[in-house]
Amino acid sequence: MSVDADLEAWLRLSLLPGLGHQSLRKLLVALGTPANILAASHRELSSIVGEKIAIAIRNGGADAASWSAVGSWLDDPANHVITLADAVYPQALLEIPDPPPLIYVKGRLDLLNRPGFAIVGSRNATAQGLANAEAFAAALSNAGLTIVSGLALGVDAAAHRGGLDGSSSTIAVVGTGLDTVYPARNRDLAHRIAADGTLISEFPLGTPGLAANFPRRNRLICGLAKGCLVVEAAISSGSLITARLATDQGREVFAIPGSIHSPLAKGCHALIKQGAKLVESAQDVLEELGLSQPIAQTVATADAADTHPLLVHIGFDPVDVDALQQRSGLAIDALNRALTDLELAGLVESLPGGRWQRLS
Repeated sequence: MSVDADLEAWLRLSLLPGLGHQSLRKLLVALGTPANILAASHRELSSIVGEKIAIAIRNGGADAASWSAVGSWLDDPANHVITLADAVYPQALLEIPDPPPLIYVKGRLDLLNRPGFAIVGSRNATAQGLANAEAFAAALSNAGLTIVSGLALGVDAAAHRGGLDGSSSTIAVVGTGLDTVYPARNRDLAHRIAADGTLISEFPLGTPGLAANFPRRNRLICGLAKGCLVVEAAISSGSLITARLATDQGREVFAIPGSIHSPLAKGCHALIKQGAKLVESAQDVLEELGLSQPIAQTVATADAADTHPLLVHIGFDPVDVDALQQRSGLAIDALNRALTDLELAGLVESLPGGRWQRLS
């Protein structure tokens, strides 16, 4: 597919090295359209963006090789380039301080302007954290909120799976070009999202997984959402960056509390101390957002494993084998067998350092 003249003008400017989002928006405010910018005089341009960028724009903007590949990418009807001038551009992003002049989109355009809700958290989440993220996402998706996250391992991936299982699907905001899947372990999930949800990137095709791009894309994750839930996060987690950006953008921030002994709960507890809403269920989120639709609660049927007496001694805080042996009175061999059986039943989780934790 050939790129039409309007989109070509957008690409020539957006792909021009050294011309950032803010400068491009200044040019658009002053001159109206990308075509007008490319046709402007050196004097007009230099008064807005300086000599060096003005010369580059007068020379035609980005070279053809940097934007012509977009035409081939657009041959796939699932692929789109959406600019600030397009009616389908996400209106929620217009509320944030630094909306991208254009975004690359793969998948459903209808999700771009539906109510969204961000779910983020640790890449190294516990089994309980992953279960919480997926369950919250599925419930909120069924309540009418499209789940937004960043396609990272751990909580992000679980949130996307839950969103896909619900009725309102999911949006993945990535830190690479949309011709790349990062991390590669999420390739199958990315394909599911491309088929039934939406992938978004502000980065040009061919952009690899550069570390600096992932914090930058976080502003779009919370920008697309009415609120942001942090499921599990260490005190130094990048998820706290997303939460801070959400606060700066006027979005509601929520956090799930955890054990006082868990490093992955400390980030959530810090957010709660700073004013984030403590939530224990998806219904808590809906009520805070003013969406009163009740969520049906699923009641699990207990089986023999659920009633295993060792579960009483494990609890939901991490505990080591020595303490369990003292509490239960079991011989070490019998204790290890019981722990293995409970882990296979999905009722407990083995943690680093020889510790165990009960799963809800």
